[in-house]
Amino acid sequence: MSGRAEAHHEHRDVTGGWLRPSVFGAMDGLVSNFALIAGVAGGTPNTKVVALGGVAGLAAGALSMAGGEYVSVASQRELAQAEIAVERRELDRHPDDERAELARSFVDKGVEPDLAAEVARQISQNPDRALEVHSRNELGVAPGELPSPMVAAVSSFLAFAVGAVVPLLPYVLGAQGLTVSAVMSCAALFAAGAIVSAVTARSWWYSGLRQLAVGAVAAGVTFGVGNLIGASGL
Repeated sequence: MSGRAEAHHEHRDVTGGWLRPSVFGAMDGLVSNFALIAGVAGGTPNTKVVALGGVAGLAAGALSMAGGEYVSVASQRELAQAEIAVERRELDRHPDDERAELARSFVDKGVEPDLAAEVARQISQNPDRALEVHSRNELGVAPGELPSPMVAAVSSFLAFAVGAVVPLLPYVLGAQGLTVSAVMSCAALFAAGAIVSAVTARSWWYSGLRQLAVGAVAAGVTFGVGNLIGASGL
């Protein structure tokens, strides 16, 4: 009995449409607003201007990310639905051909031909189940598991805002220079990368250092550009 219990396992949800936009949104918000604030701070010592730039970057970036995710996921969903509709018509018009195709797919996976034909026959008796199996086999998606554009958009918006507020917060609280914002941002970059490792195969320190390096390079480049522009008086 204990052996059976140990053998049982559950997989995490990988089709909900929230993980990728949340992770990408938080990372993008943190990196882009840190870089933006660093660039503005490199060009002017006026902390109000830097804070204004950070607020604008947060608002514009969060809205842009949400809109982009909504359109992207909606387009992906519509394409999948169109292809599923094609599969549904084929099942209605050519059921025997589709059943034979399903049996061949099982044979290709190593099932004996007679057994594959019987499994395909039983599955084909239920139109909804047949559509699901055919869609998974041929399209890699199931009708009831398509990602939600709204979930992706909201996840992306909130995650970007959370990430973008980190480098901005010190200025809102009265910081007079980039140092505190940079320290907080670098710590958050490393922590965010380490957290992402919980859903990937990478070690926490590798993911953390990689994300820190990406953000630090972006901020360093924009700070240098801002410094050059500020020094030139443009």
